Amino acid sequence: MATAKEEIRRMLDTLPDDASWEDVQYSIYVRERVERGRREADQGKLIDQDEIELRMKPWLDE
Repeated sequence: MATAKEEIRRMLDTLPDDASWEDVQYSIYVRERVERGRREADQGKLIDQDEIELRMKPWLDE
């Protein structure tokens, strides 16, 4: 597995040359959230569709 530093270098290579600091920060943020989600899924920390719909119902009914 690549180190975080190696992954960031690869990510930077995929961004356009005129990417802003905000673009770089957002890309890192999204990558971190995806990795966190994968870890949690591997640990069985999932919520099924029915539970999500139940939790969202109060907001969706407004």
